[in-house]
Amino acid sequence: MTTKAPAAPATRPLRADAARNQQRILEAARELFATRGLEITLDDVAEHAGVGVGTVYRRFSNKQDLIAGVFEKHVDDMAGQAELALDNPDPWQGLVQFFEYMCRHMAENRGLGEVLMTLDGQQTRFACVRERMEPAVTKVIDRARDAGELRPDAEAQDFFATIHMVDWIADFARTVHPEVWRRYFSIMLDGLRADSRPRQPLTVGPMTFEQVHEAKSACFGRRR
Repeated sequence: MTTKAPAAPATRPLRADAARNQQRILEAARELFATRGLEITLDDVAEHAGVGVGTVYRRFSNKQDLIAGVFEKHVDDMAGQAELALDNPDPWQGLVQFFEYMCRHMAENRGLGEVLMTLDGQQTRFACVRERMEPAVTKVIDRARDAGELRPDAEAQDFFATIHMVDWIADFARTVHPEVWRRYFSIMLDGLRADSRPRQPLTVGPMTFEQVHEAKSACFGRRR
């Protein structure tokens, strides 16, 4: 006779005050990661949220767990945006739509680019999102290339490289020209587009030499 294994106990819902604290912690971490990147500490999050550091540790055992909690939705949204791009009837505009979404969100959120650079097997909470995102991006690229809109030697891996290039200039110029990334976004797209197709308009001007020097000083100051 086979003995039936006992059912696993149901997860108890959080008390109202615990749920409120968890939401405050996540919102505080989201704000700090966006403005300061991933170098913040759990103590920083506790102070920003107005809770004790012990409360943060009860909800998130370490910073990696908190990072996953904050950015899981961001990354899931990216996978969804790649799928939405495939619904655009124009293959090139679908690619531009997705590329602009990614670059804009990374330009507005310092920690997001850092998270995307560290997505690996150790972050199992992101594994299923990667499984959705990478094939969806490949379809967006393949569709534009098959339609003759994208240069024939462009690959999905190029997309991930180019968004990080745009993110680098966004981070570099953040304090002096926060929209200049759009200029290089357009230049990058021109590098990917088939030769016979029209170029992207450059709607944002370059940084001045003074802004370049100021941006260098700001970056050096952050890294000291």
